[in-house]
Amino acid sequence: MEILGIDVGGSAIKGAPVNISVGELTAERHRIPMPSSSEPKVVADIVAEIVQHFAWQGPIGCAFPSVIKNGIVHTAANIDNSWVDVNGEKLLQDKTGFPTLLLNDADAAGIAEMKFGAGKDNLGTVIIHTFGTGIGSAIFVNGQLLANTEFGHMEIRCKDAEHRASAQNRIDEDLKWKTWAYRVNEFLERMESLFWPDLFIIGGGVSRKHERFLPLLQTRTKVVPAKMLNQAGIIGAAIAAGEHFQSSPIVKQ
Repeated sequence: MEILGIDVGGSAIKGAPVNISVGELTAERHRIPMPSSSEPKVVADIVAEIVQHFAWQGPIGCAFPSVIKNGIVHTAANIDNSWVDVNGEKLLQDKTGFPTLLLNDADAAGIAEMKFGAGKDNLGTVIIHTFGTGIGSAIFVNGQLLANTEFGHMEIRCKDAEHRASAQNRIDEDLKWKTWAYRVNEFLERMESLFWPDLFIIGGGVSRKHERFLPLLQTRTKVVPAKMLNQAGIIGAAIAAGEHFQSSPIVKQ
């Protein structure tokens, strides 16, 4: 079964058809840089462009950098503030003409990692963190997702954690890997004290360079890199949409 997965990020919007039975892209990922404006109409137009690029006809799963409840956007830390209170699901569905499921981007990445990646078959408490423009989070207990956690906004040293330890923060402040790893470790230690997880999975684009910083972390919890890397949001969004629309007659087989 194929579903189109789309991942709306702070720097770009990416998408590809996904075979949700095996968790793999069935075509090369199409990436469009985010313009200076990330207002709803702008983002919806880009999503529609990705749909047209693949000549897609069928359900769509879209990972989005916000708290999403019943299709409505409730936060806008890494997207334009005009998104707040918008029914993003309806907007994208009206723009593309196809049923669309909107979900938190880190939740989407977590779904992919738990089903086909580094968290597969782990029935303990697993926390996935995506380090990019911000810090996304997803927590699973015995394989069940607690949706819309926002641990990246937990306060550390009088700042949101993601304003100290995101991958973008490392670049903006020109931090050495050792310095940045110290900040990441501080964040993970706070998570340990609150949740006592069995596994941390580190995702986002920076996970491609995990050998530069994972050995520097000193958590008591096992820490592993994500296996899906930057494809996790696309794959997870497609999986979630496939489960949501599984009874739809227009799902591509």
